[in-house]
Amino acid sequence: MITHPEQLKPTTTWSETIWSKTREEELLDASSSPRLCVAALLPFREGLPDWGSFERMLEWMNRCARAFGVEITFVLNADTGYVFNLSEQLYEEVITRFRALYPEASFISGVTAVGADPEEFRASCYHPHLDIAQAHAPCEVMIMTSQALNGLDPENRRDAYFEIAERIQVPALVHALEPAFVPWATPFEPWLLHQLASHDQFVGGKISTLDEPHFLHWASMTQHLGLNFLPHSGDDFGIASAIRMGLPLLIGAGVSACPLICAAKKYWRKEDFDSRVYKLFEAFQSLEDSVFRLDEKGSAAGYKHSTAQILTMLGVIDSAEIHPDCPDLRTGDEPARMREALLRPMRIAERMEIPFYSFAS
Repeated sequence: MITHPEQLKPTTTWSETIWSKTREEELLDASSSPRLCVAALLPFREGLPDWGSFERMLEWMNRCARAFGVEITFVLNADTGYVFNLSEQLYEEVITRFRALYPEASFISGVTAVGADPEEFRASCYHPHLDIAQAHAPCEVMIMTSQALNGLDPENRRDAYFEIAERIQVPALVHALEPAFVPWATPFEPWLLHQLASHDQFVGGKISTLDEPHFLHWASMTQHLGLNFLPHSGDDFGIASAIRMGLPLLIGAGVSACPLICAAKKYWRKEDFDSRVYKLFEAFQSLEDSVFRLDEKGSAAGYKHSTAQILTMLGVIDSAEIHPDCPDLRTGDEPARMREALLRPMRIAERMEIPFYSFAS
C-alpha cells in the first residue's frame, strides 16, 4: 500500500493507497468548529431574478448561523446559483447585490469556463469570472471544472489548474465532482489531489460525490500528510460525516436544511453535545436524500427545483421557479413530495426547539 506522496504516480488509484483504508471513526473531531459554506440559491419569479427573496434567504441563513454560533460563508454563482446559465452581467449583479448587503463579508464565488470549447482547454475562459469576482474582494474563488479541463490526462490537468492559478489573486478552492452531477465529470485521483493541494494558491477543495467515499480519502490524505489544504465536503448524501470529522461543508443542502445543519454543528461539539444530534443527523439526511434523489438518468441536478420548493414552503422565498434556461425541472407533484419529506425533520426541529424551520402560515 502506498503511504508516501513520492510513491504516487499519475495513474495511482485510491485503492492502492493507505488513505482508502481509513475509517471515519479514526478522524472524528468534536472540538473543531469549521465554517458552513452555503451554496446560495438564486430565486426566480416570472422568469427574472427575485432579488427581494434572495436578500431574505441570505438573512434567514445568517439568523440560523447566529442562533447556533456557526461561522457561515456564502457561496455565490455555483451550481445552486445557476452559474452555467448566467450571463456575465447577471453573474456580477449577484455579487454586487451581495456586497451591498454585506460590505465587508468574504464570500466564495464559483468560477467556470465562459464560452469554452468542450474539446480544447483554454485557461483564458476562466478569466471573465475570475476578474469579476476578484474585483469585489474580500472573497475566495472556487474553480469549477469544465468538460475540456476534466478531459485532460492527470499531468495536463494539473498543469491546466496551475495555468488558471496564474490569474488568481485571492484564496482559491479546486472543485471535483462525479457523474451524478455532470455526466462527464471524474473525481481527482490521489496524485492529482496531492499536486493541487501542494500549490500555494489552492487553500482547499470541494469534492461533490454521491456514490464514492472520496471526501473521506481527501480527509485522510491531507491529515496524514499535514497538507495546508482544507477539504470541503460537497456530499449531500453524507452531510454528517463532515460534521463528525470537524471539516467544512460546501453544499446546496445547506440552504434547504440550514437551521438543522447549524444545530447539528453546535450539538456535535464536545462542550454542547446533545445525544439527540444522531437523530437530527438522520432527520435532515432523510430530507436531503429526497432533495438530491437521482432521476432516471442517474442525475441529481434537479435538486435546485426541490430546494426552491422547500424555501417557498418555509416562506423564505416567494416562488419555486428555477432559471428559465435551466433544464433541471422536477416532474410530478414536487410540492407534495417535499412536504412529505419535511415532516420528519420538522418534528425533530420542534422537539429540539430549533427555530426558523416550520411551514409558512
